[in-house]
Amino acid sequence: MRTPGILIFGLVMAPCGWILDLVSTVAPNWRTINNLANEPTDLVVEQGIWDICNIFTTSRTQQCNLRSNDQTYFNNQIISIAQGMMIASLIVTAVGLAVATPGVRCWKEKPRWMLAAFGGLLIFCSGVLAIIPIAWYTYLLTSLNSTSVKRDPAKADDIRVGYCIVLGYIGGIMEILGGFVMFLGIISCCGGRNRGEKPQTNAGRATFRPRPVPRVNLPRSYNVGSERSSVPYSKKSLDDDLDFPRAKQGGRDRGSVNTSYSSRPYDADL
Repeated sequence: MRTPGILIFGLVMAPCGWILDLVSTVAPNWRTINNLANEPTDLVVEQGIWDICNIFTTSRTQQCNLRSNDQTYFNNQIISIAQGMMIASLIVTAVGLAVATPGVRCWKEKPRWMLAAFGGLLIFCSGVLAIIPIAWYTYLLTSLNSTSVKRDPAKADDIRVGYCIVLGYIGGIMEILGGFVMFLGIISCCGGRNRGEKPQTNAGRATFRPRPVPRVNLPRSYNVGSERSSVPYSKKSLDDDLDFPRAKQGGRDRGSVNTSYSSRPYDADL
């Protein structure tokens, strides 16, 4: 039996969202800062929730593990909250997938809707856990304190959103959609109404047996070897109504010609 489409949708969206959230958690690019004062023009500072990296765009060199140089940045409240909630989101997503997979597997006769719905609820909560810190960090993007970065007051567009924020938003939304659809599957598909599934009953399955065709006794209209017939007219009367001679039957009449017929012959008689 095929797995319902809503469960397949949830199983596809949840792992994709989990991978995007994992990249967003470990990569040090939640915000980028360029055009720094008293620094080279090609220097770009990338700050994440675990590390800080300096990238020189001209030489393509990268310096990471600069966390100890800027404890002020990591002392911001949003950083510690984002660390805990992103890790919790990854764990809850993995647990939700582990719970939902046995409930939607296609080698069973009928999906376990309660188990799949509980897994979808966990996946939905994991997406919410990822969206909250990312939205909060985006709101405080330009107001986070950092001692290692000296910004130029004359330039207000030196802080930009990193790709981790974008990936985190996409991953969280995918997890929310996948978990929500899987959880609603228990309502729309309860009783096996999805894709032609029939609800199981205690009476069991009825075995289809073809109905035998009734036998009909047909009356015999003619007895072979006898002169009796059920036809209300005789053979001689049929010969009288014909306009052409009838062939004789029997071995003694074979080869004889009917001379009693005096009409004009036709091509079929020759």
